[in-house]
Amino acid sequence: MSSYDSKDLIVLEGLDAVRMRPGMYIGTTGPKGLHHLLWEIIDNAIDEIANGYGNKVVVTLHKDGTASVLDNGRGIPVSPHPKLKVSGVEVVFTQLHAGGKFGDANYKYSGGLHGVGASVTNALSRYLEVNVYKDGKKYYARFESIEKGGKIHSGVPVERLKEVGNTTLKGTYVRFLPDDRVFKDIKFDYNTVLERLKETAFLNKGVHIELIDERINKQETLCYEGGIRDYVTSLTMDKKPLFVPPIFIENEIEDTFVSLSLQYVDSYTESIFSYVNNIPTPEGGTHEVGFKTALTKVLNDFAKKHNLIKDKDIAFIGDDFREGLVAVLSIKMKNVQFEGQTKTKLGNVEARARVESVCTQGLTEFFASKKNENVGNAIIEKAKGAARVRAAAKRAKDLTRAKNSIEGSMLIGKLANCTSKNADINEVFIVEGDSAGGTAKQGRDRYFQAILPLRGKPLNSEKKRIDQVLANEEIRTIIGAIGTGIGEDFKLENLKYNKIIILSDADQDGMHIRCILLTFFFRYMRPLITNGNIYVGMPPLYMVETAGKQIYCYSDEELEEITKNTKNYTIQRYKGLGEMSAEQLWTTTMDPSKRSMMRVTLEDAVLADKEITMWMGDEVGPRKDYINRNANFNKLDTFDKDLKKDDKSNADKNIKAKQKKESE
Repeated sequence: MSSYDSKDLIVLEGLDAVRMRPGMYIGTTGPKGLHHLLWEIIDNAIDEIANGYGNKVVVTLHKDGTASVLDNGRGIPVSPHPKLKVSGVEVVFTQLHAGGKFGDANYKYSGGLHGVGASVTNALSRYLEVNVYKDGKKYYARFESIEKGGKIHSGVPVERLKEVGNTTLKGTYVRFLPDDRVFKDIKFDYNTVLERLKETAFLNKGVHIELIDERINKQETLCYEGGIRDYVTSLTMDKKPLFVPPIFIENEIEDTFVSLSLQYVDSYTESIFSYVNNIPTPEGGTHEVGFKTALTKVLNDFAKKHNLIKDKDIAFIGDDFREGLVAVLSIKMKNVQFEGQTKTKLGNVEARARVESVCTQGLTEFFASKKNENVGNAIIEKAKGAARVRAAAKRAKDLTRAKNSIEGSMLIGKLANCTSKNADINEVFIVEGDSAGGTAKQGRDRYFQAILPLRGKPLNSEKKRIDQVLANEEIRTIIGAIGTGIGEDFKLENLKYNKIIILSDADQDGMHIRCILLTFFFRYMRPLITNGNIYVGMPPLYMVETAGKQIYCYSDEELEEITKNTKNYTIQRYKGLGEMSAEQLWTTTMDPSKRSMMRVTLEDAVLADKEITMWMGDEVGPRKDYINRNANFNKLDTFDKDLKKDDKSNADKNIKAKQKKESE
């Protein structure tokens, strides 16, 4: 046995821990982690603005691959730290868990909770430069990640903070180059940055945020004087609103600032987007509970006061008042506490009562006004329809359970279950068609892999009410197999499979089925996405056979790379999963040691909601506009010509084969 004593204990100094384990700080070294470096610097600038110390942020994506953020806040402190004896700038960019946001003196509200942001960006950059404009003076510092003796030392101050001139400006300018030794691709995506900045501008009304992309000579200025009111208007642009303008409420109670804007549209699902100190909380939390409680109480009171509820009417519940609701709830508070690892659910108990109080008062005053009576009437009428549908859906569910039990006999002959009872290792493949399902059943590992073949296209849940969704046999089968229930009845602890894998053909129908299933999961079983349980299987597109070897290619680029250095080969294009043998499907797509899968994540719930509404909703116009703006029709023409050329070639082959057969 090898010895193990104190000399074997490694102490990572300074920022080296960040480079050793970047995933602990930014989640991933893929595109999401890359952009996280930029978010950290932007968030610092926005915290200055949100606390009233400025009104402008400029984000620039430079041609040399760097990104910069300029704000007109107070400027990072430049004086020496009393304990560390180095400048405040050096403390901020080289010390983990250091910053001005741990107390209440400098920042009343803050998105930065742990003091690791700026230092992590520095640690994972080739270099980072800082200019501070403060008290009429300009200061400069530079940090680099230096390779020495086979080891990289992260974020080393190579030019200590120094005064370099006079200025009339105030604020901070940070420019950095992500380290290509950490990230495979260091190219920032314009649209990703733009969407983030739009969200930030909506949440901070009146703030000017500018995005400049020098690489493509593009520039955009964002400023929304209406704040989250404009946000809700933007979210409902592709939907039919029940009334205009959106309802807006804003007030402060016990150091908690609450802003709420809401609108109702002609859809059947609710869309609530909540934030705490500008941080998205897609899993909700105590602030959302407070808002929902207030909305239910106020609308029930309104209905009773105006005699809109008859004895024969079905009693309302909270769900009824939230059908078709689009709401943005933004609160700012001190000492934020999040639940769980993902930090996307607010846990502060006091937030519930404070939000409920502000929303109850504000909504009551709104509906008490004579001019808003029609708005209240329209909401109650929509809620009545929702209540009737809910009752019908309940009857349908009860009838289904009584007849064949969603959880039991209905799955017999459909679900080929696994033998393991350990949900943590179990996985279920939702497979397109009986043919592919049969192949998957033969190729799987029966111990932990279950197969659920779909015998038709599931319903597009974006266009249907819940009772119609539940009437679809394929949807009911999926609900029964997964075991969690849906909507308000959803219980993650009842999940039967840790991985739910969509496995469909690599064609238009297969893509459509994936979109339909993802829409259903997003609308009715969203915690499966936020918890990371939904995957998309990645079967190969081609098999190249040469010299007795079989090489599988998962993209056109991979095929081109393989064939350019290979002689005497044949290519098979897999148009459907059923074309593969059970062994091939296992080897390429189902074997955990070899397969590739896409995990479905939810990075931006607002953007996801807008995209799903556009692509899967009733309105054709937004889809058409998007295609006209973004489709490369020249490429499509070329593709069409290639298809015709292939069709002609195949037709010629068929004619020759027929002639040969006739001559024989």
